[in-house]
Amino acid sequence: MRLSASETASKIRALGGRALLVGGCVRDALIGIESKDVDFEVFGVAPEAVVAAFPGCNTVGRSFGVIKIGDIDIAFPRRETKLGAGHKGFSIDSDPFLPIEEAAARRDFTVNAIYQDPLTGEYIDPFGGRKDLERGILRQVSGHFAEDPLRVLRGMQFIARFGFEPAPELVAACRQMTEEGLSKERKFEEWSKLLMKGRRISKGLEFLKATGWTKYYPELENLIGCEQDPHWHPEGDVWNHTLECLDRYAAWSDSHGGERDIITAFAVLCHDFGKPYCTKFDPEKGRIRSLGHDEIGIGYALSFLRRLTNEERILREVPPLVREHMKPYAFARDGAGDSAVRRLAARVKRIDRLIEVSRADNSTEESLAWLAAAAKRLEIVDNAPEPIVKGRHLLARGLKGGPEIGRLLAKAYEAQLDGVFSDLEGGLDFLGK
Repeated sequence: MRLSASETASKIRALGGRALLVGGCVRDALIGIESKDVDFEVFGVAPEAVVAAFPGCNTVGRSFGVIKIGDIDIAFPRRETKLGAGHKGFSIDSDPFLPIEEAAARRDFTVNAIYQDPLTGEYIDPFGGRKDLERGILRQVSGHFAEDPLRVLRGMQFIARFGFEPAPELVAACRQMTEEGLSKERKFEEWSKLLMKGRRISKGLEFLKATGWTKYYPELENLIGCEQDPHWHPEGDVWNHTLECLDRYAAWSDSHGGERDIITAFAVLCHDFGKPYCTKFDPEKGRIRSLGHDEIGIGYALSFLRRLTNEERILREVPPLVREHMKPYAFARDGAGDSAVRRLAARVKRIDRLIEVSRADNSTEESLAWLAAAAKRLEIVDNAPEPIVKGRHLLARGLKGGPEIGRLLAKAYEAQLDGVFSDLEGGLDFLGK
């Protein structure tokens, strides 16, 4: 079932109700951004009547007062009573006859509490969201804001995406809130939006710092005040450096038309997590150094990521990028051989990701071009070298399955990375010897 917004609103009006667009679709239209979301809040008609009028609609979220008609989400005004911790600690009662202003008071930010009637074009803006949009201010709607701590992280990613300045009262309200049992899944969604959609990721993270919420992410908070050698890092401490790297990654990705990669983005965020634990002044060199921070950072990157997600791909593929983030410069400087480049690709899986992390870290374009050219020549730009000799080849030659085959395959792969052979015949000959 595919209906336009006006067709949906007309059908609901025929039932005696009123369907008003609200949330991101109204906000984005007002600031000239195309939005894929179409969200309605429906007043004056019971949910059962709407469900009956739209056969085949998705009612999975009906217990939360939401149904889905094709790509359109329809919510009904509801009264919520806070009963316990977390976003599930509410008693929810749909009330389609709730006054619009009372329904709007349940929303998070004023810029998301603007209603528009698609049939008349009329705006209903009980909390001054349009004025806040014009001024670029992010402000909470009401005291209900504090009932869902996820809204602090929503504020973080909204500020990064739209360049809002947080109102002082919003910062003050967030400072009184705690993470209060937020699930990994909900937190990960907001962090992903920050990294994948933020134009100024630094602004979002500065908001997190201003609210005191960096304490829930100690790997980040420890970057604040961690000094760096001013010759190499005139931007200041590791916190400022990390924020610059994230903005550089976002600007580069967007200006070159590429879609951002969540693995790369998290690697940029985490790449210097090891510095607070090894940064010292070296009296012989006469400067601040952070020897081994690349290796040390792996464990801290994992501890950070594990509080956000159980996704194996992220937990597996981000840490190698953290460990190897300085390799592009070192390899180009030293003129690393093909074997070293192949082994690097085997560790990070994708050289192109590593190049993006190193670029965000302000590595020289010459070093990045050197590694990119080497990876292209070796055909390992976006993949690890594929093992030439596989288990089936050894089984076909009469070897029995077991640890011995695994040992032989590992030995063959090491030789392949070293350039000892480049085809199956050469690989089998190597093992035969």
